[in-house]
Amino acid sequence: MSVSATELTAKKCTACEGNTPPLTPQEIQEYLPAVPQWQLTDNGQMIRRKYKFPDFVTAMAFMQKVGELAEAEGHHPDLHLTGYRHVTIELTTHAIGGLSSNDFIVAAKIDQL
Repeated sequence: MSVSATELTAKKCTACEGNTPPLTPQEIQEYLPAVPQWQLTDNGQMIRRKYKFPDFVTAMAFMQKVGELAEAEGHHPDLHLTGYRHVTIELTTHAIGGLSSNDFIVAAKIDQL
C-alpha cells in the first residue's frame, strides 16, 4: 500500500525521539512512489534529490525557501550548493539514524516549491 504525495503534504512533521525505530525497508518502499524524484541512498538511511538552476541567485533563493519550510516543519535537511548552481538536498532523521515519515513529508513539501 503506497502513500501519496497529497497525503504527505497534508501532514505536519512530528518530533522523533531516539527510541523511535527508523522505517523498515518495506515501509520505505511504500513512501518512495510519493516522491519519485528522490533517490534512496545505498545505505538506505537517506533520500536525496539533485537540482540544477540557471544561476547562483536562483539556487540560493530556492535554498532559502527550503530553509523556511524546514524551520516551519521542525525537520531540517542537509543542503549542499556546488558549482554555484547545483543544489543537493539530503533528508534523514538524525535522532534515529535512518528514515522516518518526516523525511518523506518534507520531501513532498519541497517538491511543491
